[in-house]
Amino acid sequence: MNLAEGVQVVSFGVLAVMMIGSALGVVLFSNVVHSAFLLAGVFASISGMYLLLNADFVAAAQLLIYVGAVNVLILFAIMLVNKRQDFSPFPTAWVRKALTAVVSLGLFALLSTMVLATPWSRSTAIPVGDPIVVIGQHFFSDFLLPFEVASVLLLMAMVGAIILARREYLPEAAPSELPQTVLTLPERPRELISAGSDNES
Repeated sequence: MNLAEGVQVVSFGVLAVMMIGSALGVVLFSNVVHSAFLLAGVFASISGMYLLLNADFVAAAQLLIYVGAVNVLILFAIMLVNKRQDFSPFPTAWVRKALTAVVSLGLFALLSTMVLATPWSRSTAIPVGDPIVVIGQHFFSDFLLPFEVASVLLLMAMVGAIILARREYLPEAAPSELPQTVLTLPERPRELISAGSDNES
């Protein structure tokens, strides 16, 4: 972007604080719905970083795919699972939290060392031609297989979300017909379905 250097530095600082704060909220909040919303903030701040790097197509794809599709799919999956009970804390939960903190701090130190030790080069060259056309040509020629595999993965996630959303429409069955296992999810309440059937009749 053709912005002044001071504006770019301030924008980078705001986006960095937003991204780090949202990421901390994702892993520290106990409410999974709040964590999912904060994950959308992380994706949006990354999109802003791409805009500062003049990668407008990648920024738009970040918003459309991650915020508009993946994050919304995560929210639908969380809200449709219909978890009725809260998580019960384990007595030794602090051990896992301590190990997680140690691993996270180690990764942060490793990445910080790599960033500081790498001789970054700054390019001021202007790309020739339309970058979006070049990216599209690469998508459908050199990277056709990964592009189609990603499409299949997104389709599978959408089908899984639809199955979770339509579990309440399964027919009633006696307990003897459907054996209960540890992995069996409790069915959603059927009051809304019965009310809809009464209205239709």
